[in-house]
Amino acid sequence: MTHDLISRYGGNAPRYTSYPTAPHFSADIGETPYRARLASLAPEPISLYVHIPFCDTLCWFCGCHTKITRRYEPVLDYVDILILEMAELARAAPPNMQMSHMHWGGGSPTLLTANDTLRLARVAKNLFSPTEAFEFAVEIDPRETGEDRIAALAEAGLTRASIGVQDFDSQVQQAINRTQSFEETAAAAHSLRNHGVQSLNLDLMYGLPYQTLERTLRTIEQALTLAPDRVALFGYAHVPWMKSHQRLILEEALPGPLERREAADAAAELLISAGYRQIGIDHFALPGDSLSQACDAGMLRRNFQGYTTDQATTLLPVGASSIGRLPDMFIQNEPSLKSHARRVTEGHLPIAKGVLLSMDDQLRAAVIERLMCAFSVDLAAICTLFGADIACLSDAFPRLRAMEQDGLLTHNRSQITVTPVGKPYIRQIAACFDTYFSQGTARHSSTI
Repeated sequence: MTHDLISRYGGNAPRYTSYPTAPHFSADIGETPYRARLASLAPEPISLYVHIPFCDTLCWFCGCHTKITRRYEPVLDYVDILILEMAELARAAPPNMQMSHMHWGGGSPTLLTANDTLRLARVAKNLFSPTEAFEFAVEIDPRETGEDRIAALAEAGLTRASIGVQDFDSQVQQAINRTQSFEETAAAAHSLRNHGVQSLNLDLMYGLPYQTLERTLRTIEQALTLAPDRVALFGYAHVPWMKSHQRLILEEALPGPLERREAADAAAELLISAGYRQIGIDHFALPGDSLSQACDAGMLRRNFQGYTTDQATTLLPVGASSIGRLPDMFIQNEPSLKSHARRVTEGHLPIAKGVLLSMDDQLRAAVIERLMCAFSVDLAAICTLFGADIACLSDAFPRLRAMEQDGLLTHNRSQITVTPVGKPYIRQIAACFDTYFSQGTARHSSTI
């Protein structure tokens, strides 16, 4: 049965960290409409995403916008550009805006020196004052995060660290060009806790080259000895047509769809038996963690960093390639470091493309987010919120009926509930409501 379902529903689909998804952003949406919406923002907290697109080595599995550098000068120049960009954002927005969340991603944010870490964080907080429950999260590479940088992050107010691991097996690490010992990872985790950063999550992967079920479970067992508050278990997205460096990974060494599914299921079982709750498609959290609490309260959200507790309706993008969200708009910054820097120094907000959300887009985005976060949705309730009739979603019903017959979900009047059998295929279920999915030539990663 599993093999049959994989053959039918194990194809490619978006990860739905936004709707519409990034391939449908258009260069027709630029700085002018973005500034207009910034100026009219409601007086409520915003979030900030800061992208640091530098690494000192190239991980072959990586799907992010990043640049390899062995010199610090380009990074130092980039920090100066980020500070200019944040200042321009603050000028474009209403005065005295507060910030509820700030996330630094990459690349490797921990490539920044202690001094630049403090400088960047202080500027952000001066421009957008933190709320009382402010969360500051940073993606950590233990291979380059010494005591001085961890101390600087703690002084800057770090509340949650996401430690990149992927896999501890040496053959897997060599195959993805990321050599990182368990001891390095443990040292970073212990140092973070010693500096008062109590919320830690580990980022792991399944579906990597030479990764077997046994190796996946061994990595998770090692990770559990560090007692993380959360574990993100992502399926490796092999997209060499998008990220050419992934061609360095031997495709014959990659596990097949059935092996991937077995590894993901066994890993989830091990994490759940260790006391973690499964949150959405790829996160696990202890019951006392804020992600678990948001899930219980029906307030779990999904954005470009994955599952989040962030309730802000505005996420401001900072840095090259950074993606942001406003109530009726998605925007993405220039991906080119050179173009991004030039536009910022000329006094522009460096928007490369975006999309304005129609009411239908917003309605479908709400449906898809509920499915991705809760595995269930009341279509009538959401349609009522948007003043729409449920008939506007009828294009999804024929495929949903087929999925119901295959045991993936139940569809009782307006209520859709995904079954345990259907949860691994939630991206395909969500795609039933995606009117853009069959348009254009965008290619996506496997759902398994």
